[in-house]
Amino acid sequence: MDIKLEKNGQTAKIALEGRLDTNTAPELESKLGELDGITELDFDFADLVYISSAGLRVLLAAQKKMNAADGKMVIRNPNELINEVFEATGFDEILDIQNS
Repeated sequence: MDIKLEKNGQTAKIALEGRLDTNTAPELESKLGELDGITELDFDFADLVYISSAGLRVLLAAQKKMNAADGKMVIRNPNELINEVFEATGFDEILDIQNS
């Protein structure tokens, strides 16, 4: 998986490419752990092809961190497969998911 991170003040934009699974989730978790003071987290999933339960766990932890910081987290451009995973797991009710 490729992670592209841009920080601008209290905003972080993260574009993911590839698979967010058991092997790659720790890398994303580590990157998110470095984002102190962020109140707006914007994920671009346009090039993410797969997400596992390990990836969902990282997203849930990020959402909880944003909630605690009174911040906002958005997931943009997930493909149909990832949308189905969000719907089947109920994550579509927890996360702010925006489809183009």
